[in-house]
Amino acid sequence: MPNFLENVFAQLKRAESRVVLREIHGEEFVSVTGGELLNRVQHVRARLRSVGLRPGDRCALLAANSIRWAAVDLALMAEGVIVVPLYARQAASELVAMMKDCQPRLLLTGDARLGGAIAESWKDSPTSLTIEDVFANAPEDAAISAVGAAPIPRDDADLVTIIYTSGTSGEPKGVCLNVCNVTFMLSRTGERLGQLMSGSTEPDRIFHYLPLNFCASWIALLSFLSRDSTVTLSTDLNKLVDEIRMASPHYFLNVPTLLERVKRGVEGAFAKRAAPVRWLFARATFAWQQKQTRGAGFSDTLWLSLGRRFIFSKIKERFGTHLRALICGSAPLTPETQQLFDMLEIPVLQVYGLTETTGICTMDDPRAPVAAGFVGPAIPGMGMQVGENDEILVRGPNVFPGYWNRPEETARVLQDGWFHTGDQGAPNERGNWRISGRLKNLIILNSGHNIAPEPIEEKIAARLSQAQHVVIVGNRRGYLCALVSGPVDRPAVQAALDALNAELPHYRQIRNFAIVMESFTSENGLLTANGKLRRDAINARFQNEIAATYGSAAENAMTPAVSAAGQR
Repeated sequence: MPNFLENVFAQLKRAESRVVLREIHGEEFVSVTGGELLNRVQHVRARLRSVGLRPGDRCALLAANSIRWAAVDLALMAEGVIVVPLYARQAASELVAMMKDCQPRLLLTGDARLGGAIAESWKDSPTSLTIEDVFANAPEDAAISAVGAAPIPRDDADLVTIIYTSGTSGEPKGVCLNVCNVTFMLSRTGERLGQLMSGSTEPDRIFHYLPLNFCASWIALLSFLSRDSTVTLSTDLNKLVDEIRMASPHYFLNVPTLLERVKRGVEGAFAKRAAPVRWLFARATFAWQQKQTRGAGFSDTLWLSLGRRFIFSKIKERFGTHLRALICGSAPLTPETQQLFDMLEIPVLQVYGLTETTGICTMDDPRAPVAAGFVGPAIPGMGMQVGENDEILVRGPNVFPGYWNRPEETARVLQDGWFHTGDQGAPNERGNWRISGRLKNLIILNSGHNIAPEPIEEKIAARLSQAQHVVIVGNRRGYLCALVSGPVDRPAVQAALDALNAELPHYRQIRNFAIVMESFTSENGLLTANGKLRRDAINARFQNEIAATYGSAAENAMTPAVSAAGQR
């Protein structure tokens, strides 16, 4: 049975004269056919051999998304080289720490300055080449060489890549993925995409903006290249709206941050519209909500029809005329955001997984109704169950063989054939999983109560559309407090907390808060490279603000709602 790379190469040969990859540059596309991409892969393979790279060597790949990135990645894998993809926007010190761990023989960068920054931070850094150097004098349009075009033979256990985890706490670990992991995963993603595109007679139209060094993004690209697809790569994240319009995709992979930004943008835009438009939007939204809860009467059906014709359809058009669904991963999407897209008749298919599970554990079935707040059922061929403390355990061909050079860490998370994810959750009666939190994020109050912060943070954020991030604190304290970043004012935050606290037991209520003006970004170390909170760094950065919320005055400054609830 062919492995994943052989399948990709076979698909590219079948698409020899058809565009498979393209980049957006302004108002124009730069494209390659399957044959042209294979030709570039062959050129890179020859170049890699000339610099002495051999099967089993490790090569760090540090560059932004591009056609050339894809060609280099395919070439490295075809030569049996273990690819170590790195995030080009990460700090040099963090990149050096990862490379010191895996000791690559070669560093390929998209920019000579990146290689220079690495060399300055690490005197024993590996040989560095730019991707431009690799492609120098490449015959862009030459025919595919019949000799050596196939990837070298690989065993299922052979390592393909080492992908470093985002490091929400502690230092990143290198996740090893092998041929079996990736071959199994692409068979499952291909099956889901086939279900989504059922009935279509044209190639899949896909837009892709997420950095390819992330596992799910990389698996997505390989899945696309394994199918009859045309993939449009974003080249400017500041122009996503225009790029999506140009690509006019059938589907594309997202993170919750973007979709929640769209939700805030829609709500903010309609708040500024003329009164009749605002009224129609509100009335149509109410009618849709009524339809979900008790069924729509004649009046609701009428207003919903008008809303879809004059408002919802206009919003949907911004995603192009071909859109079938959005795919969302990295973190659970808030139910409110998913419901907005459902109202716009844009299905959002959620995916849950970790790098250690080759990016994916669950995927929504495009043939079934999606459930807001859930991330779909386990993919066929693997198992999921709930362990102690509601921890999600996973086993199957998608589970990684171990961390690079970390046998103790590997033994800790791989026990009796099950991978201990560190995530908390549970399935519903239909087998759809809800992710409730992260074990290591649990806040333990000095009362002994264990509290997952994520659900509370989501509920606060849903009530504060202007908030950029909400972080719950209180470990080993007597009660919970919150940090809120973004252009919010104290009365709005207090009102949101009062409303939420009325729904919560006393030990989960938020008794004080601080508004912080500094944005949380990966560049300032408060978010991981894929946008997750670095809680330890946030607690350290804002220790004074946190301490102030637990001052003697704050200890007694409980809102009436909190005080009353605490006496129940």
